[in-house]
Amino acid sequence: MNFDGRGIPGVSVVTAAFTDAVDTQSRALGFEPAIVYVPHPIQNRTADELKRIADDAIEPAVRMLTASR
Repeated sequence: MNFDGRGIPGVSVVTAAFTDAVDTQSRALGFEPAIVYVPHPIQNRTADELKRIADDAIEPAVRMLTASR
């Protein structure tokens, strides 16, 4: 689904290892997505580590969701 095209704000959460892929795809599509990058890798993280990552990501994600474009 294309939320942005329908006027519904969205934010992607992506691990930092994929910044180049996101940049390449964004340029190819002519679209500048709202993205919050989190540390890579995610697998094998403890529950406490995942909570800290989520806690760090939530504020920038909400800021992006509520920003006027």
